Amino acid sequence: MKKKLLILTGGGDCPGLNAVIRATVRAALQTKKWECYGSIEAFNGMMSDPVEIVKLTKKKTGGIHVKGGTILQTTNKGNPLDYPIQRPDGTWTTKDISQDLVDKIIDHGFDAVVNIGGDGSQKISQALYEKGLNIIGVPKTIDNDLSATDLTFGFSTAVQIASDCFDKLVTTAESHHRVMIMEVMGRDAGWIALHTAISGGAEICLIPEIPFDMEEVLKKINKRYKNGKGFVNLVVAEGAYEKNKESIGERAIDQGDPHKKLGGIGNYLRSKLEEMGCQAQIRTTTLGHIQRGGTPVAFDRILATSMGVKAFEMVQNRQFGQMVSFKNNSLTHVSLQEATESYNHVDTDHYLIKTARAIGVSFGDK
Repeated sequence: MKKKLLILTGGGDCPGLNAVIRATVRAALQTKKWECYGSIEAFNGMMSDPVEIVKLTKKKTGGIHVKGGTILQTTNKGNPLDYPIQRPDGTWTTKDISQDLVDKIIDHGFDAVVNIGGDGSQKISQALYEKGLNIIGVPKTIDNDLSATDLTFGFSTAVQIASDCFDKLVTTAESHHRVMIMEVMGRDAGWIALHTAISGGAEICLIPEIPFDMEEVLKKINKRYKNGKGFVNLVVAEGAYEKNKESIGERAIDQGDPHKKLGGIGNYLRSKLEEMGCQAQIRTTTLGHIQRGGTPVAFDRILATSMGVKAFEMVQNRQFGQMVSFKNNSLTHVSLQEATESYNHVDTDHYLIKTARAIGVSFGDK
């Protein structure tokens, strides 16, 4: 009898997810000893009654590595450790159903699980592993905010998309003598903004790790203008914030989604600069989910494929409770606990911060 592998994708979508699925399935099917199945919308597919799972064949996964998104669909809702339950009176509460989930997965005959997701997803992986589930993690996030791996697939694609968009804003800024503000994703890490600023030649880069001073931002802008002529291109991470203030965003209204939805810092900057008397015309562009979609760049396809193969190798070796990691240009693995114990912020002494400062990029701090 063949063994059964369950694969799922959780959290936000990300370029390269399909490449991981395809590679894991292909590596497993090559052995002739495994069957692969996918749980729809992360663990929600297994928690549904009846379950929503799909058999993953070579035909089903053929050619999907070039497609964005995930054929298994994904969700930010439905954490089994804090699962939303609606009471008869219409109000909501939460319940830990993780042990029931583990029992159900085992009852359905699955010998191992590969969970492809970011920080939140891997914390769930760790909790399920502690309850007896044979689970392997694969790191996924465009934000590059997992400290146990040098890179995550999807990040390079997000940076490429942001850089392409930034290039287009530079030409219109110069043509109209404008200040162009571009807001990018990244949550509480400034990696996308920092890479985009350097690749695109930004004058100002604002990131969560370096709270900015509005006076310093305006000072940098004014230095770029003479007799009303000049231009400035500014990239800001969605989690960036002004000194002594908080990041801008709102709590999600959807049941089961506890995340603060960051966004609005670009328009906030424009409003503040206009209040402070900035003479230049200011325009804002928020890239939003454009950064998450579309075809992954070649590097991300290769990294994601390699991680998928590594994940199945770890399944075969029964290295459960571990997450695939890309370190020092090679693939290895770390414990799920280590993978989720610290956030990958941009170190203010990082070589890219030094690079940016050396070429005149302002972080709004001095």
